[in-house]
Amino acid sequence: METRWLEDFVSLAETRSFSRSAQLRHVTQPAFSRRIQSLEAWAGTDLVDRSSYPTRLTPAGETLYDQSLEVLQALQSTRAMLRGHTSAAQDVIEFAVPHTLAFTFFPAWVSGLREKFGPIKSRLIALNVHDAVLRLVEGSCDLLIAYHHSSQPFQLDPARYEMVSLGEEVIAPYVKPDSNGAPLFSLPGRAGHLLPYLGYAPGAYLGQMVDLILKQSSTAIHFDRVYETDMAEGLKAMALEGHGIAFLPFSAVKKELRAKRLVSAVPSDMPALHITMDVRAYRETPVSHDTGRSPTRANKLAPATAKTRPQATRNSAQALWDYLSQPAAAA
Repeated sequence: METRWLEDFVSLAETRSFSRSAQLRHVTQPAFSRRIQSLEAWAGTDLVDRSSYPTRLTPAGETLYDQSLEVLQALQSTRAMLRGHTSAAQDVIEFAVPHTLAFTFFPAWVSGLREKFGPIKSRLIALNVHDAVLRLVEGSCDLLIAYHHSSQPFQLDPARYEMVSLGEEVIAPYVKPDSNGAPLFSLPGRAGHLLPYLGYAPGAYLGQMVDLILKQSSTAIHFDRVYETDMAEGLKAMALEGHGIAFLPFSAVKKELRAKRLVSAVPSDMPALHITMDVRAYRETPVSHDTGRSPTRANKLAPATAKTRPQATRNSAQALWDYLSQPAAAA
């Protein structure tokens, strides 16, 4: 039995909606349903009454809901104490960052940050997009840095999380040049001559962006998917070896473009194929101790990051956030 199943179940009990809870837990609805079914298999009984709408819990489900709240609260408190043991005297700011941004955007961004803001101690946690967001939701990082596009927004409660924009990123198709500097493969291809395509694995955030680019294209693109991975750096490595066309963030390829090791796969007479995304930083809004409000049943499991992080880290993270919130701090 996995603790995330309990977290899924608590969300379902609160929302009474599989689709809404799937959004909040940042998974597809089929995957969310399978996790609830796995929990039911572990419990040995039905927890959800599927004969009614909206969704409601069975008597066994109501019992497990109450117990889940207690178990998860105890685990969160224990984790907070353990984190305090390991970092009580540190002022290290923890960043949860998707892999592509961790390799491309983050190193240069930190360099600029140290020049303008001052020295900081940082810890980078590189994850896929889902797990990076989950780190923030669980209170296991100080800041989340991630891409944002209006077609694929994160379902983060604006009353609980704050956001600042750090800049923009453009994703477009690139390919290795031949000995004359011309693209080895040039878009759009044709029905009888498919172009080798290096794509993102299903579920990858950048893959969803590429799907949107191709869907909005006024020109039919003829691809033969010959390789896929969920990391842009993996696609870039394959493109550099001449295996096909890859859609990559500009920050990941700017050095290769300057060295002419990669070139655009879009001819000058063809409409551009690209999309612009925001790069954003998110944090949990600090808890106000002046409201006098007690937590409701629905937000008992909200991570008390401001209380569990060491004071030195809180001070450093707050100073950084104040700086990032200034308009001049955007990349």
